[in-house]
Amino acid sequence: MSPALPSVAALVLYLIAASRQARVMALPYGWAGAAVVLHGLGLWRGIHTDAGINLGIFNSASLVMFIIAVILIAMSIYRPVGGLALIVFPAAALTILLDVIFTSQRLLPPDTPPGVSVHIVLSLLAYSVLAIAALEAVLLAVADHLLRQHRPHQVLLALPPLATMESLLFQLLAGGLFLLSLGLISGFMFVENLMAQHLVHKTVLSLLAWCVFALLLWGRYQRGWRGRIAVNYTLGGFALLALAFFGSEFVLQLILHRV
Repeated sequence: MSPALPSVAALVLYLIAASRQARVMALPYGWAGAAVVLHGLGLWRGIHTDAGINLGIFNSASLVMFIIAVILIAMSIYRPVGGLALIVFPAAALTILLDVIFTSQRLLPPDTPPGVSVHIVLSLLAYSVLAIAALEAVLLAVADHLLRQHRPHQVLLALPPLATMESLLFQLLAGGLFLLSLGLISGFMFVENLMAQHLVHKTVLSLLAWCVFALLLWGRYQRGWRGRIAVNYTLGGFALLALAFFGSEFVLQLILHRV
């Protein structure tokens, strides 16, 4: 079997799942489940190499979308997040396509200390949860805009009430901030030389994102912040986090060709 075959099959299944979600506005668990299983198999084959774990930018992007898709499917069982599949599944398909077409390499040696591996896992989980929060913020902004137009719209009928979406947003932010805190703490504990490993800018941007999310949660519970303020802070914090995770890697790997 070709190493890329599971990934290509996952790409097709993600698009089918998104199409069915758009038609019936209900998450197609069978198609979605098959997509993430094949996606995971393709990632396993692409990331594990004889020289170590390959966390090149395209592999990493595909891995993040895999984690997001898994979390989304699991959350949809008990939270109204199924509508996000219309964004997540096509995005996952796109990252698979890029990963199949392009090659990138950033190897994590086999003798990497366990603490560093824990830091990477926590960071990926934090980014994935906060990415879902950012998508929820986008949907919240769309719903708020449509309501302000005072015109019925099919999108509104498919979305949960604003209060439910807002409550879910802050639950995601709290969980994501907790994971991000653990990721930052583990990084300071286990990453020995930030300068040599080109991690200073990542750390600074991640700390700034942490401050934005922490301020938003404080404002929520102390000042009652909500609505557009919540959306703007969420998207601003996630933009900083995205730059920390992928902006620097884009420059290092694709422009400067460093690993």
